[in-house]
Amino acid sequence: MATRRIFDTERHAQFVTFSTFRRRRLLDHPGMRDNFVSITAEKLREHRGICSGFVVMPDHVHAIVWFGAVGALSAFMKSWKQTTSLRLKRVLRGVVPKYAAKIPPAEPFWQPKYYPFNLYSAHKAREKLEYMHHNPVRAGLVARASEWRWSSAAFFEGGRDVGIPLEWIFEN
Repeated sequence: MATRRIFDTERHAQFVTFSTFRRRRLLDHPGMRDNFVSITAEKLREHRGICSGFVVMPDHVHAIVWFGAVGALSAFMKSWKQTTSLRLKRVLRGVVPKYAAKIPPAEPFWQPKYYPFNLYSAHKAREKLEYMHHNPVRAGLVARASEWRWSSAAFFEGGRDVGIPLEWIFEN
């Protein structure tokens, strides 16, 4: 089996996607999404990362992240997924105990992999930002992207705080 390689040597921003294990809707509850956003802000500070956009869906996450150090993405992703997995499993037992009881304790929270996409231009970054912001609309969760609380859309539309410090690092 070929080893999957992550190319993180040119210090480009990355559009990353990862999903819950078996695409379970583990992030369906607002409390789960709130905790995920809080942990994400903490992990970005810890790893000196910049977030340029994100969306938290019931069964997956998209984010645009950038790190000043070469090769920092893998370490960040490992830490981000491990920390959210541990903490969110506890939160899940508190907010939806009957659903949590059906999931074996040893089962992972996240699928093992994540999928990065190298953002080499401002045009491609805007394209990915629009794509992720419209995920909740396409899923029928809201009528307008900025209505989804667990996304950076409200920040870009009206400058509202979305729980994660955001910075658009691309030239316009």
